[in-house]
Amino acid sequence: MLEGTEVRLTENFLEKKQMYHDLAETVVYTGMIDEYFDYCFGELEYRSLRFETEVLDEENYQGNAVVNYTEYEIPYTRIIEHKHFEYGTQPKTVITREYPKNWLKGDEPYYPMNDERNAALYAKYRELAEQEGNVLFGGRLGQYKYYDMDDTVEAALQCVRELFSR
Repeated sequence: MLEGTEVRLTENFLEKKQMYHDLAETVVYTGMIDEYFDYCFGELEYRSLRFETEVLDEENYQGNAVVNYTEYEIPYTRIIEHKHFEYGTQPKTVITREYPKNWLKGDEPYYPMNDERNAALYAKYRELAEQEGNVLFGGRLGQYKYYDMDDTVEAALQCVRELFSR
């Protein structure tokens, strides 16, 4: 898929934005849309996460790779038991608890915060994005929208349709 394509890692796109625009006919940007525009309308809000990983002296903790917890009283949102991704049979298991965390600039932004204020702010950024012409904004951060995996694939296909219809 990437044959003949130059791949650059550990680059900060926003620090060299003009250079990348000069290199490519079309840019697919999947970072934070508000950051792309240097927060000119203010910061969108995101939810971040904190992880706690633990090795347990048992073969199987939950019988599944991922279990989500939606009860208010439970402080974490999911537990990941890593061995179930690879069908591990080790005598111990490794789990990671995922805790929601308020996002602060510089933290990893995992999920958009969908409320009226952020929807109105995103609409302003979306208007700017539509004027960019040669940039496709994609993913949770570029489109400021929560995506399940099937939604992610559909949105990526829609971006391709949009690109080829130009």
